[in-house]
Amino acid sequence: MPDLLILLIVGGAAFFFFTAARAAAERAAEVGRDACQAAGVQWLDQSVHAIGMRLRRKENGWLGLERSFRFEYSEDGQDRHIGRVVLLGDKLVGFSGPSRAAQAVVRDFPLH
Repeated sequence: MPDLLILLIVGGAAFFFFTAARAAAERAAEVGRDACQAAGVQWLDQSVHAIGMRLRRKENGWLGLERSFRFEYSEDGQDRHIGRVVLLGDKLVGFSGPSRAAQAVVRDFPLH
């Protein structure tokens, strides 16, 4: 019986971690897509890739996961540039990408 309880707890934690990671990836994709659209560049591969994760303190003092994602974009269809989105929970805390869009996306994107 205790083995089943431990298995349920571990399974529940894994499910929560997976769903939170997918939600963060979808939010990062939204930021990358909007940035490319605002800058008038092409968003390549239609996806983001997780490149890092660490513990960081939120504004309320609690620990949260900071996830970093990268995406690629092209200005003329012949080159590739790398952009980066950093989320702390579901809040955008860092962005680098198409220079014409950086200010617009950070200003217009709702920061929870």
